[in-house]
Amino acid sequence: MKRTAAFVLSLAGLGACGPASPNAGTALVFPSPDRPVSGLGSNQFSTEDQRDSRGEAQTVMDLARITPGMTVADIGAGNGYYTVRLSERVGPEGRVLAQDIDRDALDRLARRVEREGLANISIRKGEPADPMLPAGSFDRVFMVHMYHEIEQPYEFLWRMWPALREGGQVIVVDIDRPTDQHGIDPLLLSCEFERVGYRLVAFRSAPQLSGYYAQFEAAANRPRPQDIQPCRNDANRAA
Repeated sequence: MKRTAAFVLSLAGLGACGPASPNAGTALVFPSPDRPVSGLGSNQFSTEDQRDSRGEAQTVMDLARITPGMTVADIGAGNGYYTVRLSERVGPEGRVLAQDIDRDALDRLARRVEREGLANISIRKGEPADPMLPAGSFDRVFMVHMYHEIEQPYEFLWRMWPALREGGQVIVVDIDRPTDQHGIDPLLLSCEFERVGYRLVAFRSAPQLSGYYAQFEAAANRPRPQDIQPCRNDANRAA
């Protein structure tokens, strides 16, 4: 157990990345979402074999145009389904940061990374309202079947914004159903991202994803927290 804990700590930072989020711990006030929030679900959405049989990770990585040498963050990494597949796709010249707020999940993932000898993966514990990502570090940030569990989405997205490199994008996979049923209306998702300084650049539904795929990029400017207007959740419509 001590060896695993040390392994997690040794992977806590991305060697070539910048400092941790410059906004961490600052006393800023963000709006609350006008919607319920899902409770934390299982770290295992379904078995990895089942997901691979549908071609899930392959489809998402293809849509996201993941190529060798990229630096990618897997937010809410859980048991590492996407983490280990991203590791293979980006190759030895690329980097993957696996982030989660669940220390036990990170310990299990650390053992898996060590067992499989995946040297291009780092592990970091995030906070519920802050992913704690190094600034200016990522070509892609993955958020797969977890966005609906974020209690303070405006703060979380605002603090994540600086982590993207120029041309970097955020990849969301989720399900079109109410947020207290482990999903989110794609219109509401897009609205929340746009209010915090992102633009939707791609959207697609696909059965192999058990939901939909959305891709966002950072807009030219990030609003001040006090200027963020929450999206209304009126009869499945974001307005």
